[in-house]
Amino acid sequence: MGASSMNESAVLNNKEYFDRQVETMPREVLAELQFDRLRKTLRNAHDNVELHRRRLLQAGVVPEDVHTLDDLRRIPFTYKTDLRDSYPYGMLARPLNEISRLHASSGTTGKATVVGYTKGDIENWAGLMARSMHAAGARANDVIHNAYGYGLFTGGLGAHYGAERLGATVVPMSGGSTERQIVLIMDLGATVLCATPSYALAMAEVAEQQGVDLRKSALRVGVFGAEPWSNAMRCEIEQRLALKAVDIYGLSEIMGPGVACECTEQAGLHGWEDHFLFEVLDPETQLPVPEGDAGELVITTLTKQALPMLRYRTRDITRISTAPCDCGRTHLRILRITGRSDDMLIIRGVNVYPSQVEAVLVGRPMIAPHYQLLVERRGTLDNVTIEVEAQYGVDAEAFPSIARDVKHHVKSMVGITTDVLVKLPGEIPRSQGKAVRVRDLRPKE
Repeated sequence: MGASSMNESAVLNNKEYFDRQVETMPREVLAELQFDRLRKTLRNAHDNVELHRRRLLQAGVVPEDVHTLDDLRRIPFTYKTDLRDSYPYGMLARPLNEISRLHASSGTTGKATVVGYTKGDIENWAGLMARSMHAAGARANDVIHNAYGYGLFTGGLGAHYGAERLGATVVPMSGGSTERQIVLIMDLGATVLCATPSYALAMAEVAEQQGVDLRKSALRVGVFGAEPWSNAMRCEIEQRLALKAVDIYGLSEIMGPGVACECTEQAGLHGWEDHFLFEVLDPETQLPVPEGDAGELVITTLTKQALPMLRYRTRDITRISTAPCDCGRTHLRILRITGRSDDMLIIRGVNVYPSQVEAVLVGRPMIAPHYQLLVERRGTLDNVTIEVEAQYGVDAEAFPSIARDVKHHVKSMVGITTDVLVKLPGEIPRSQGKAVRVRDLRPKE
């Protein structure tokens, strides 16, 4: 490569933004773009999806009635159950001969949710993932080790196409074979790791057992998502892997990963407002909450062709901020997802999210960052047992004092009384995908 080409490559790899014009767009210009795209999305949904057309008719709304972004509140909500009730293709706005790809959820709580993409949708998705990875600190000269699961789950292929669009070298590892993952991270010189945060910690644990110090690898950025995780877990990951751990957000019903991503400031996830409209509502009243207050995130797609989503109830609990970010990006920031409204536990009158318990557990002395919450009905009251795992080398005689320490701090910081069971290292199941944090054994009502 000649000197001029090397200089051009250096500029490409070190530029501040993937798409400066879009990422730093003035908010008033961004709002105009959103409004124009909202009208087109409404027309697409109304004309091509019977469910949307019926609900808009019932609400007395036609696309031409929307004159400002505030009129969004007149549009009916869409729910995950709509996708299941319309299984498999009832929500698609395009015929199958225009669908390039189908993804689907596992369907563990009912029928799978099938989502479709046109060629244009795939192109937009790749671009948004590349933008997200760049914001996280990845560059075209990186080697990106992708440990998200490939297949119907959107994480693997979403990250893969985004990394390729960025211009990086991709290692399409998928999940599992943890020992081999560690070998390849070291041997191939991976600089960026894509995985769920719980699996990243599992990899660190296995590496330590093998005598491999991943802190001495070339890894410098981790793009972690697909499950809620606390700031305490971020600190644990950064310490165990010696990288910058960045949060990424998405859901298959809206697109997949890349709906929002933290920049290197790690001060909230930039929601890409040129492609999505974000609201935060009180889940009970369905009214907007003041900026900075917690509520349920509701998303409307602005550019999806195959699967337009109008005011989709994500059930994710978060806060948003439109305050300027030090990185210079103007897109609003979604503050850390604390949990899902349907994951919230009500324990003797106290609302609790698993991530609140996680924030207490991770980093406490003598316990590993692996846990499960066991919820049972005892008489007329709900009871939670926190199962934690002792670190390797901790004597079993210390287990009672560890349990007392955890019980005390959960009570003082979360506000619930729990039982605590300390288990031996490795006894809590590890996940190669989304971690299972709660086992609810209460009888179904």
